[in-house]
Amino acid sequence: MKDITANSGKFIDPNTTAKGEDRAKVALSNPQTLWFNTGTLCNIECVNCYIESSPTNDALTYIALAEMTAYLNQLKTRNWHVNEIAFTGGEPFMNPDMIPMAEAALARGYDVLILTNAMRPMMRPSVQRGLTRLNTAHPGKMTLRVSLDHHSAEHHDALRGTGSFDITLKGMDWLRDNAIPMAVAGRSIWNESEAEARAGFKALFTARQYDIGAANPGTCVIFPEMDMSVEVPEITTQCWDILGKSPDQVMCSSSRMVVKRRGAAPSVVACTLLPYDPQFDLGETLEQAEQPVALNHPHCAKFCVLGGASCSA
Repeated sequence: MKDITANSGKFIDPNTTAKGEDRAKVALSNPQTLWFNTGTLCNIECVNCYIESSPTNDALTYIALAEMTAYLNQLKTRNWHVNEIAFTGGEPFMNPDMIPMAEAALARGYDVLILTNAMRPMMRPSVQRGLTRLNTAHPGKMTLRVSLDHHSAEHHDALRGTGSFDITLKGMDWLRDNAIPMAVAGRSIWNESEAEARAGFKALFTARQYDIGAANPGTCVIFPEMDMSVEVPEITTQCWDILGKSPDQVMCSSSRMVVKRRGAAPSVVACTLLPYDPQFDLGETLEQAEQPVALNHPHCAKFCVLGGASCSA
């Protein structure tokens, strides 16, 4: 568990802040994305991974095709007008059902987003064949968002291991050469402005002929750092007017994520960032997951409300 002493006394009561004010809650007002966590196993172990993925962490186990399609059936039953099915991990391409799950979503007409480090799991021949086949059958419907923490090898490798930058670029080169749509997710933990970061990514994309818009926050996402040791304010119902924001702008107003904890049935959590916190587990069905979400965690404040970030495109 990461250090949360900076927020001691905060984020305890789902209804009331430490100052006794009404805590903000967010309704599922416009479901657009249903996420599936494919499992926390990953081929690498990154510094400050929010979900603590690694080659040994199977706290979230592989979700199977049959379990995933059961939730696609529920989407229709519950009349959620979702347009995107998204997959995250861990490294999704370590899950043996990743290609069949993407195919099942594409066959039903959904856009598909897969988060990947574009390293060896994605580059296995069987995965490459699957990706090229799906991209040919469903052109423009599947995007792979590559975790490229920084536009320089020095900073990226500091988080993901020596040589990982070059390996990831080889994977991106393969995606480019096979005309598979790409996006990038970077991080903002270095002492540079967003404009400087985007300029650096633009130079990299241009040099390698990647068709990725560096200025577009949907295709080049730069996430704020989720440091649990940093103090953040709690979000009250009055904050919406103070900040000039709407609950509809927060990720949990438009998405949910399905996880499968070791030894348990799949369940639905409020968002991609909080798969372990029991207060954000909303139940095993999409119907149960339609309940409002109390913004009772530092990530809710720093990442979503104040940071303005979203895991979807």
